Amino acid sequence: MTATLTLQLADYAAGTSTQAIPADIRERAKKIIFDEMACAQFGRRSLGGDLAARYATSLGGPGESLILGTSLRVAAPHAALANGSAGHGEEVDGAHVVGGHPGATLVHAAVAMADRQRVPGAELLNAVVLGYDVGVRMVEACGGKFSLKQRSHLYPDFLYAVGAAVAGCRLLGLAPIKHAHAMALVTFQTNGLASLYQEARHVSKSLCNGQFAAGGVSAALMADVGLEGVEDILGMRDGLLEAWGVEGGAQAVMRGLGQDWSVSGANFKFINAGYPIHAAVEAALTLRRTHGLESEAIASVVIGMPEKAMRVVDGREMHNICMQDMVSAALVQGGLSLRESPFPAILADARFAALRPQASVAIDPDLNREQPEGRGARVTIQTRDGRTLSHRVDAPRGHSRRGEPSWDDLAEKWRDGLPHCDVDRMVALARRLEDLDDVRLLIDAFQTAPV
Repeated sequence: MTATLTLQLADYAAGTSTQAIPADIRERAKKIIFDEMACAQFGRRSLGGDLAARYATSLGGPGESLILGTSLRVAAPHAALANGSAGHGEEVDGAHVVGGHPGATLVHAAVAMADRQRVPGAELLNAVVLGYDVGVRMVEACGGKFSLKQRSHLYPDFLYAVGAAVAGCRLLGLAPIKHAHAMALVTFQTNGLASLYQEARHVSKSLCNGQFAAGGVSAALMADVGLEGVEDILGMRDGLLEAWGVEGGAQAVMRGLGQDWSVSGANFKFINAGYPIHAAVEAALTLRRTHGLESEAIASVVIGMPEKAMRVVDGREMHNICMQDMVSAALVQGGLSLRESPFPAILADARFAALRPQASVAIDPDLNREQPEGRGARVTIQTRDGRTLSHRVDAPRGHSRRGEPSWDDLAEKWRDGLPHCDVDRMVALARRLEDLDDVRLLIDAFQTAPV
């Protein structure tokens, strides 16, 4: 059989193992798995997360996999749908330097399949690392987030479904040819027009990550029973790379596999807001704290940022992905709590009503030149007594450029976000994931008794 691009990738995927993953990469992957599962439990309260769980439950079927944050078990693709949707439902799930939210798709596809198969924790760990390696390379091969949106009007996370399908196949122990078929089969089920950015209530943007997770699980299960797709969906005529790839895309698919680990580029969030907002909130709060500012002392706030990131968060209707709303709220309150959104209550606060019209965004020439696809921000505040105060943050807390968040950092984050849960037990199980004989020991820690 000819070693096509897809089969080369499939051969690699089928032969992966936890033992081949360096210790620091395993540790980072465990943090990602824990954090993304906690995001789904937290996001169960969101409209998208709640509706997706209701829908998944209505479909019936075998009780294979847990809907995180509930006591309900449904078929694995339906659990992936519900958990991926909830995972992105509150905008606190991890982002990635190549763009998008891979964890909401990749982790929840792998968790649902691992739950169905009752595999050891080490198998889940390997599947998540593999899913990132494949999914991130798909986005890179197609030019990255902003290129896909501008050229093809697509939301790039749909490509993470290819990684989800491969992760599912690895958990099923399938042969390379079935990995190849699953990569083709998942392309029938996933896509996402970038128009979803314009929705009013963050329902379809949440759902798409769940749908991509469900598509990955479904494609693996389809391949397992013998359904087929073309054998070189990546490299053939009219295939994925011919449709959306950029120059050098084929090389990007295989480059550095087994050496350059894509989980290294994952970013953790510590507030539930669109990722381009995080650096600006950090910069604004640094100025408030350093100079003892109250919001009443502020005449204006200008948030400078790279142009591409600015387009994502400038004046959006949804509060937690609107830069002006979130920075104004942070300055009025003196901070943002993961547990409690300032909206809609803060809309009635006279201090917010006075400050919000004075907040604006603009392209920062330095940031636009130095990190055109980055997440930095410079906040400049004019005070009513005539001072000009400015602070720049190149990468927010939790960004891969800022160094590794500790387990204590993540535990503190989720003690705030999930006060009704035994976060310490969740952390303890996640930290020894590769030693668990049955992955359900971890998964069931995210189960909530019915009320």
